[in-house]
Amino acid sequence: MTKILSKFTRFAEAVAAIMMATMFLTFILQIAVRYSARLAWLPDIHPIFEPSNFGWTLEFCLLLWVWLVFWGNAFVVRPRDHVVFDILLNYVRPSLRRKFIIITSCAICVGLFLAIEPTWAKFYILRLKKTATLSSLLGDWVRMRDLYSIYIIFLVVVSLRYGWAAYRAIRFGVEEPENSNTEQKDA
Repeated sequence: MTKILSKFTRFAEAVAAIMMATMFLTFILQIAVRYSARLAWLPDIHPIFEPSNFGWTLEFCLLLWVWLVFWGNAFVVRPRDHVVFDILLNYVRPSLRRKFIIITSCAICVGLFLAIEPTWAKFYILRLKKTATLSSLLGDWVRMRDLYSIYIIFLVVVSLRYGWAAYRAIRFGVEEPENSNTEQKDA
């Protein structure tokens, strides 16, 4: 199981890296087109450099950014990579820490899980809406619902991750925090 999880983690990291590289290359293309637009003679010689053909680059970068944020937080970012406010959590006894983790994990799990249905209802409306400029790149069949579907995946995966964290806290307890100072608590 850990081998499969490790391979999936590497795959998720590779997808995030590809999205980041694609976003960077699209951004460089935006800059090149913006500065070549000042050369009025260039599109006459090479029609591919017509600036009006590159309106999709801004929306594509925004789409990649949305996907990168939600994909990364669903599959790449580990719990220890998150910014946490654990001042109180680190200085309570393990039994209370366990209760804190169970309560907060369950609250996050339930909250995200309950957000799936209203989000899907909104996405049902978005199935009719086309993008402003990406149809020239992705085709006319792509709808806004398809572009923002990563948010549903994010809600499901993060909800499951926090449900798993609550299960592990119930079943196995919690570890001692890495940065706690147990010597000071015992003194």
